[in-house]
Amino acid sequence: MTTLTCFKAYDIRGRLGDELNEDIAWRIGRAFAEQFKPKRVAVGGDVRLTSEALKLALANGLMDGGVDVIDLGLTGTEEIYFSAFHLDVDGAIEVTASHNPIDYNGMKLVLGGAIPVSGDSGLHEVRKLAEANQFDRVDRRGTLTRQSVLDDYIYHLLGYIDLKKMKPLKLVVNAGNGAAGHVIDALEKAFACARAPIQLIKLNNEPDGTFPHGIPNPLLPENRAATAEAVRAHKADMGIAWDGDFDRCFLFDEHGEFIEGYYIVGLLAEAFLQNNPGEKIIHDPRLTWNTVEIVKATGGVPVQSKTGHAFIKERMRAENAIYGGEMSAHHYFRDFAYCDSGMIPWLLVAQLVSVKDKALSQLVKERISQFPSSGEINRKVPDAAAAIARVRGEYEGHASLIDETDGISMEYGSWRFNLRSSNTEPVLRLNVESRGDHGLMLQHTERILQLVDAR
Repeated sequence: MTTLTCFKAYDIRGRLGDELNEDIAWRIGRAFAEQFKPKRVAVGGDVRLTSEALKLALANGLMDGGVDVIDLGLTGTEEIYFSAFHLDVDGAIEVTASHNPIDYNGMKLVLGGAIPVSGDSGLHEVRKLAEANQFDRVDRRGTLTRQSVLDDYIYHLLGYIDLKKMKPLKLVVNAGNGAAGHVIDALEKAFACARAPIQLIKLNNEPDGTFPHGIPNPLLPENRAATAEAVRAHKADMGIAWDGDFDRCFLFDEHGEFIEGYYIVGLLAEAFLQNNPGEKIIHDPRLTWNTVEIVKATGGVPVQSKTGHAFIKERMRAENAIYGGEMSAHHYFRDFAYCDSGMIPWLLVAQLVSVKDKALSQLVKERISQFPSSGEINRKVPDAAAAIARVRGEYEGHASLIDETDGISMEYGSWRFNLRSSNTEPVLRLNVESRGDHGLMLQHTERILQLVDAR
């Protein structure tokens, strides 16, 4: 029996060839059909050169399992989420490796209603069936049809904002290697039809699976320069960049300065609560003080969840939360079937800039100074548990609060930190924040990293 190493905690991701190929994609489709017995499944794929062939192999596996398949063509992950609650389907699968290097690909799987398929909700069972490669006979082979949900998806996106409230805005939009290009073009057309005064300056908008503009990950500082420079050159009001499957967006202010996702969470929480007081807002444990303070001050209820989209979505459903945000630039919306979107956040922020008549830098400047943060710092370590134990040994004696929702969080009067092992990579992730003391935050960040790096 083959061991398939492409199955991860939340999705499927692996190096092309040995870890993921067309045979394995067929098996995954066939296993999905056997595990969940769906009648109809939607599939889509990102711009990677291998996505189309893997998607076809996946579709063949599903059809050989008796499933009727709807091919949505070139899509981002959130278009697959949208199809899962908008179309009459029992599941949907996106072929993507998001921000991974060009020699990777993968899949994100959901059931009807966009309920995620992860380790504790059927992904392990799909892996076991795919590894065994012994499947039940079915009476009929499924059919393949092609369909677009783009128009309906755009209509849904525009339901989160009021285009009549938009003031003239010039926005730099960087689609990376063009994965989001078709959505940007469709939104541009919708803005023009509504006579909304929004000008889009498009970078890297054409789909190109050779990744001429590098790994599609705007979190990497070297990938931010193009967006920042274009914002400054065009004197734009804001810059937006997306990752490889555009379920995350990254914002730049009018000076081309990158805005940490943490502060956008607070901004969006406040926007939702001003119109929906008393609602619950989900946040992750890595950086919390700014979000919690804003949510309470605006009449909402902050609820902490373990990091990761499967955990956040599960908690959002349980709490019926209106919005959830992670500092990693994942933003989740109740009206989007509790799923994450990389399009809804920037539309909401553009409306906030218009309605408040303030530049983006003004909207976040005060919060950044009140709660300066390190941003997420990653360290590869040979023994994550030992590194966490070293940090705990030095710091736990004086902590006013110790929380183990995800890794370890410790709080003190004027600063706090979270240190956790990644769910997807062999690294430790550190986040430190303080109450208005940038130097104190830097001091403790440096000391904790010394302990993490010690051998």
